[in-house]
Amino acid sequence: MQPVASQFTQQLAALKVLIVDDESAMRKVTRSLLHLIGIQDIYEANDGRSGLEAICRWNPDVVILDWSMPSPNGPEFVRQVRAPGRFPYPDVAIIMLTAHGERSRVVEAVRLGVNEFLLKPVSSTALLARLVSILAKPREMVKKGDNYVPAP
Repeated sequence: MQPVASQFTQQLAALKVLIVDDESAMRKVTRSLLHLIGIQDIYEANDGRSGLEAICRWNPDVVILDWSMPSPNGPEFVRQVRAPGRFPYPDVAIIMLTAHGERSRVVEAVRLGVNEFLLKPVSSTALLARLVSILAKPREMVKKGDNYVPAP
């Protein structure tokens, strides 16, 4: 484990992570990377609707979300989660993990309230860095319009 992350080893091991991706192979790869990092409490959902239900059922600390999936897709999913009063866990940390790295998508993801953004294929080092960032610098959720987004 990297020295910068070693202080977070116990916190990482205690995380509950939900992977929401319609590609079973990608869920398997992400699960393997999370195990490598030391995270054992991992849940999966194969589409947006199941992902929303899984958040309510398991109350994960972090959601790793694909952009392109069956309804709702990644952006729609984030809109629904970040709606206080309509969704019970609007402040769950979300990492968008996608093959779409266009600047416009990154900007949209941030505007919608994603905490971190990663491109596929992802490495354990990159995933670890984003998780440590979430743990080291938790961002307060602030109301922006009708939604919550992480504070800048």
